[in-house]
Amino acid sequence: MDATVMDLCLSLFPWAQFRQTKGAVKVHLLLDHDGYFPVFAHITDGKTGDSRVCRDQIAMSEHLPEGSILVFDRAYIDFALFRTLLDRGVFFVTRLKKGMRWYVRKRNIVPRQGNIIRDDEIAFYSDTAKVLGQHRLRLVEWEDPQTSDRYQFLTNHLAFGATTVARIYKDRWQIETFFKTLKQNLKIKTFVGTSENALKTQIWTALITVLLLLWLKKRAAWAWSLSNLVAFLRLNLLTHRDLLQWLDDPFKAAHEGPEEQLCIAY
Repeated sequence: MDATVMDLCLSLFPWAQFRQTKGAVKVHLLLDHDGYFPVFAHITDGKTGDSRVCRDQIAMSEHLPEGSILVFDRAYIDFALFRTLLDRGVFFVTRLKKGMRWYVRKRNIVPRQGNIIRDDEIAFYSDTAKVLGQHRLRLVEWEDPQTSDRYQFLTNHLAFGATTVARIYKDRWQIETFFKTLKQNLKIKTFVGTSENALKTQIWTALITVLLLLWLKKRAAWAWSLSNLVAFLRLNLLTHRDLLQWLDDPFKAAHEGPEEQLCIAY
């Protein structure tokens, strides 16, 4: 789970005020680990808090059944959100914010391999943390073997190994890659209209396009990169080919056998 901010010119988009002289909208997205497909999206103004959207729109939805693992960054640190997830039986993994005050309830055995520095059950001193009641939280500290940087992960999953918790958070980078693809490959920074409806329509169209591209990439036998797939589709929009055959072998001659109907667009 994450959100990306799309900057806008405030004079052209006065309805999307973000700061005093800056406009923006946020795209909140939930990515499924199975194939890294988007399963939930929500568009708000730039001021809307990430944790609020997650608590109100996602944590209570059918997209997070009991036993799911939700991964998000420090912008989602919110004890009320944690309580909602805990009550629904949903696990989460995030990073601990600097300055948060906590104490150790129990120290777990640290594995000899995996670059784990500590693995503790903790509780927070903050009054807002009282909403968690008797629910237990876990702190895993991991050291990057290449840079020696240390990262503190917070989770409510008490059964997974500490190294597994660190790897789960590492996979969160896939959603950053998705946002990069959305903005760069589909030119989402250039807008065709200035009204709220026009802007949201363009963003939803881009999200649907990425979903279709990811499905085509997953189905194809050819080892496509997403950027190459986008470029080749643009070059072949007016070519009479069977789309699914072309995906498997893009360099096969275009007219072998009976001429195929154009299948790239319906």
